[in-house]
Amino acid sequence: MHDIKMNRKKDKGFESPRPFKLTHQVVCINNINFQRKSVIGFVELTIFPTVVNLNRIKLNSKQCRIYRVRVNDLEAPFIYNDPTLEVCHHESKQRNLNYFSSAYTAAVSAVDPDAGHGELVIKVPSELWKQGDEMNVLKVYIEFSLDQPKGGLHFVVPDVEGSMAERGAHVFSFGYQNSTRFWFPCVDSYSELCTWKLEFTVDASMVAVSCGDLVETVYTHDMRKKTFHYVLPIPTAASNISLSVGPFEILVDPYMHEVTHFCLPQLLPLLKHSMSYLHEIFEFYEEILTCRYPYSCFKTVFVDEAYVQVSSYASMSIFSTNLLHSALIIDQTPLTRQCLAQALAQQFFGCFISRMSWADEWVLKGISGYIYGLYLKKTFGVNQYRHWIKEELDKMVEYELKMGGVLLHPTFGGGKDKDNPTPHLHFSIKHPHTLSWKYYKMFQCKAHLVMRLIENRISMEFMLQVFNKLLSLASTASSQKYQSHMWSQMLVSTHSFLKSISNVSGKDIGPLIKQWVDQSAVVKFFGSFAFNRKRNVLELEIRQDYTSSGTQKYVGPIKVTVQELDGSFNHTLQIEENSLKHDIPCHSKSRRNKKKKIPLMNGEEVDMDLSAMDADSPLLWIRIDPDMSILRKVEFEQADFMWQYQLRYERDVVAQEESILALEKFPTPASRLALTDILEQDQCFYKVRQGACFCLAKIANSMMSTWTGPPAMKSLFTRMFCCKSCPNIVKTNTFISFQSYFLQKTMPVAMAQLRDIQNLCPKDVLNFILDLIKYNDNRKNKFSDNYYRAELIDALTNSLTPAISISNEVRTVDNLNGDVRLILEEITRSLNMEKLLPSYRNTITVSCLRAIRMLQKNGHIPSDPSLFKSYAEYGHFVDVRVAALEAVVDYTRVDRSSVELQWLLNMVQNDPAHYVRHKILSMLGKNPPFTKAAESPLCNEALVDQLWKLMNSGTSHDWRLRCDAVNLYYTLFGLTRPSCLPLPELGLVLNLKEKKAVLNPTIKPEQGPDTTEMTGNTMGVHIPVMGFTSSLDEGLITMETVSSVSMSSGVAPPPQGLKRKLDSVVGPLGSSPPEPGQVLQEEDSSKKFKIRFNTMEEDEIDMESPHDSQAFIHHHLNILERPSTPGKEPPAVDQAVLSLPVTPLPSSFSKESTSSSKHSGHHHHHHEHKKKKKKKHKHKHKHKHESKDKERDSHAFSNSPASGRSVRSPSMSD
Repeated sequence: MHDIKMNRKKDKGFESPRPFKLTHQVVCINNINFQRKSVIGFVELTIFPTVVNLNRIKLNSKQCRIYRVRVNDLEAPFIYNDPTLEVCHHESKQRNLNYFSSAYTAAVSAVDPDAGHGELVIKVPSELWKQGDEMNVLKVYIEFSLDQPKGGLHFVVPDVEGSMAERGAHVFSFGYQNSTRFWFPCVDSYSELCTWKLEFTVDASMVAVSCGDLVETVYTHDMRKKTFHYVLPIPTAASNISLSVGPFEILVDPYMHEVTHFCLPQLLPLLKHSMSYLHEIFEFYEEILTCRYPYSCFKTVFVDEAYVQVSSYASMSIFSTNLLHSALIIDQTPLTRQCLAQALAQQFFGCFISRMSWADEWVLKGISGYIYGLYLKKTFGVNQYRHWIKEELDKMVEYELKMGGVLLHPTFGGGKDKDNPTPHLHFSIKHPHTLSWKYYKMFQCKAHLVMRLIENRISMEFMLQVFNKLLSLASTASSQKYQSHMWSQMLVSTHSFLKSISNVSGKDIGPLIKQWVDQSAVVKFFGSFAFNRKRNVLELEIRQDYTSSGTQKYVGPIKVTVQELDGSFNHTLQIEENSLKHDIPCHSKSRRNKKKKIPLMNGEEVDMDLSAMDADSPLLWIRIDPDMSILRKVEFEQADFMWQYQLRYERDVVAQEESILALEKFPTPASRLALTDILEQDQCFYKVRQGACFCLAKIANSMMSTWTGPPAMKSLFTRMFCCKSCPNIVKTNTFISFQSYFLQKTMPVAMAQLRDIQNLCPKDVLNFILDLIKYNDNRKNKFSDNYYRAELIDALTNSLTPAISISNEVRTVDNLNGDVRLILEEITRSLNMEKLLPSYRNTITVSCLRAIRMLQKNGHIPSDPSLFKSYAEYGHFVDVRVAALEAVVDYTRVDRSSVELQWLLNMVQNDPAHYVRHKILSMLGKNPPFTKAAESPLCNEALVDQLWKLMNSGTSHDWRLRCDAVNLYYTLFGLTRPSCLPLPELGLVLNLKEKKAVLNPTIKPEQGPDTTEMTGNTMGVHIPVMGFTSSLDEGLITMETVSSVSMSSGVAPPPQGLKRKLDSVVGPLGSSPPEPGQVLQEEDSSKKFKIRFNTMEEDEIDMESPHDSQAFIHHHLNILERPSTPGKEPPAVDQAVLSLPVTPLPSSFSKESTSSSKHSGHHHHHHEHKKKKKKKHKHKHKHKHESKDKERDSHAFSNSPASGRSVRSPSMSD
């Protein structure tokens, strides 16, 4: 394979890892069965070989059952092998995460399309490549089916009466990063582009929505089915292809006829309202990018149980149906518009322009996030934009400091340290599929922040020119007929992006890229100052912490803004290697006697009361890096009066938010006054005012003894929102002014945090909140008050304090504290009302569930998870389920309940909604039942095994879920072997005793006289799962040819195999129990080998000599046939059409085995295996698969289409 790469003609810029170029692909799904949740179809790939004698084609395919493969109408043999199904074979007693992570990375690498690998290896029939040198176009035709897919496609089939269309049954594709291989065979790489023809046959009552233009819809003769034909002429990666089928209602956008919206039945009015705004987003992007939207149409599909809120594919986006809302809803509106804007930004950068490799992902995510930010700025205003940037920066900095850094542009290879550029993480960042979800979110966040830094450096004008250049090159390329080097212009790489920047702007941004893109970590500044009156200078000291985790040293310019009496001045300081002190000259001596107005940053002039400030210095306040042009955390010390001035008069919301945070440490009447003033200022940004509410509550609690007047914010609220004549009755709601609506929602929640001397919520505050609920009147309001009512219940929750328990008193509702009783009654009433008149998104139920959990935690009512468990059941609205699950997770930790933990983990394995499974694992990670630091009764061997099994093989259908499981494992047990497991040495002793009993009687009769030969040649067992056998004597399963088997094992001559030190048979092949090869367990401890699965590349499996032994393997494959849904045994009838099992190649690469010598190293493995073997035969077929142990008749399946070959299939040959 390597020499092929060398002599390939150099493609401009992009070097394909494959020996062929894909130019066109047809996907035809001719049956979608909602009852069985199955899909049947075929694909046809048009391939141009780029090498002479192309003999192997590697494609990606997961969980698809493959029936036959033809290349130019000739049957072609193939191998199907998916090492990610089971990462570490269950023989391995390893339970440490380090081992798992390296095994998982290797498994993903082994089938990584970006490296030219794949799960499906097709052997090109020799007739097609022995003809001479002319390069022929190859058409690869693959028939496949999916049965109850666990990933890639999600069926939603509501359990109600009626036909599938009446029930609203629908199916849609989903996945994290490149996951198209889950639902049809393809080259699942973002860098392999081709044109598409997509055909979907569905019931006449259904609509199929897919990428590209709908060319025609054809009904069958009986009018019961129709076929949708889509054509996508723009070269697109398979990973950007999607499908959605359901009884959708269709809305053509009234402003842009090429845009179509689809939603589930009866939601059309909501769809009309929610989408009425979309055309403005289109106009905005087309204007700033000075470039038309790249596709000829755009489709939005709203589905239930969506995997993420927004997923973008070529010319269509799939959204969660929960984003739809009516005109009555305030809070959801901006969120939905933001989702639409993100989806549209990704159409340009992500779908139309794709990436060359995973290392270039940051460019796409950065650009789409950056132009989305520009949209936010235009639509929601500069305040909202700066608030968002600050929020994103804080989130990311916190994550990097905790986890040790996010690396945008990982480069691999080179020295030792280069191979793992992020040793601080418990997962590899080599592939998107090994990343934790939280890391990926932070990665996207950092990417757009870095784009903003580049904009600061080269100006927005140049930035938009660069984007325009990328888009216009791509659109020129996309209209070309097949020319591979042209199409590669549609792929962006870090190198091409940076080159484009330097061409357009003429600026060198090398240092910036080196600092933020090529290395991880952020900067941590500490600032303090002194004013030197003699010299009239400000002596500023800026220190850095660059030793703790996730930090780096910053050298370069930093901007400091100083507000003096004379005005606001910007200074740019250079941070050198070791300079800490910086002298900044000041302007005004001291002119506070002249009573002049003070000019601010934005040119405004204001009167200030200067009595609070230091008589000697002209400084009002100081800000370090006000524009957030470094990815940093700043802790700055200045006097309380400076923070107060900054809050009152600085017009930048970021500065105001910083000062609110700082004022929590200065509980003085002056701080109280500054915060109250901000609350009363209508022109102040609403989020700053919301922050001030909570800060005021904290200050009031610190000033408890000296506080005068009514409780904080009460008189203010009364003045703003209550009747003049009767101050305890709130006015009827009119939420016309959104500013005051958000304030009205927030104030009671903040007030409820007030406490009196006894640390209880003041009686009048509680009564006040109960009155707000009692007198709430929404009759004249044109908006819904569901969010407001939910916040009032949150306020009740905030007012709760721990119960004073009298010893051994039984808690009953009768002896409840009076106040708590009122709260409980209110919550019960709301919860019951919700059942009759549910609110939008069930916001009130969600708040009530939280309130009940708080009542339990504070000891007012008995702790009991059963209410939450009933609300968490499948069928409730997703927000309610998540809130209920959060309570169960919390209960599990507080009560150390193994029953509940088990219940949660069962739900992770069995719940129909992918998002809910993901949430359970991430909530367990955030609020773990125990951590690696503490002893806990929950931490036991069974739990370790269960979680190991979950991440090892239970989540192979969903990358995100697998990474969640890895995170949880890490949180609970750390990187090394969990402390609750017994020491492995003990096991060895026992094994020695049992050595004699190892031969397992269930196998002996099978092998007959050849047992000795078998044990002598363990090699023979390493046969990759082959779905082809040459025409064989069906009945005979002889073992004479064992020696030739060893040849077919992919390890040509045995010496090489020895070099590879293959793990014992039992290791790799005994992987997940129903694995082929498991039947041959006796072996000789001196003959152990290790195959690493990447060996596929150098010495491809020799598929030459027709062996009888292949019948043997083949037969075992069928006995152990694994249905695509582990756990359900296939009905006997189906046996005839079962296809190749999805089984991993032998693989195992524990570190010890590679370093150890052939014998000693393996001895230790050997004994472990023996011990395991004894156990194993009991459960041999139980695990995931109750296959008939005694079914030994090869006639049943040897020439079924399932075997992936026809009976006459040509033998594989090299």
